Amino acid sequence: SSGINAEYGVEKTVITPGTGAAVTRGATVTVHCTGMLTAGLKKFWSTHDPGQRAFTFKAGVGQVIQGWDEGTMTMCLGEKSRISMTGDKGYGSGGFPAWGIPPNAGLTFELEVISIQ
Repeated sequence: SSGINAEYGVEKTVITPGTGAAVTRGATVTVHCTGMLTAGLKKFWSTHDPGQRAFTFKAGVGQVIQGWDEGTMTMCLGEKSRISMTGDKGYGSGGFPAWGIPPNAGLTFELEVISIQ
């Protein structure tokens, strides 16, 4: 089980299972990530792009978009998963124009948990 329910706007598919500790609320998590618009899987950002680096945030406390919080809270160290979310779990009605994300856009992220502190 993914631990999340697609009925509520977030869906997870495990690509590579993790073998380490689970992500817990308030933990400092570092991920590699590629973000795409769900429509057409058009990439808008990746930590693997030149000049970018892994992204660090506190899990489950609202520092990131809701779909990220819900998705990463079901992951563990070393896991790589694809997390898709409806627009309301992403950037909502405002979108994120600087990254070409239109209002209410569905988003898909490939996330890999590389560190939990």
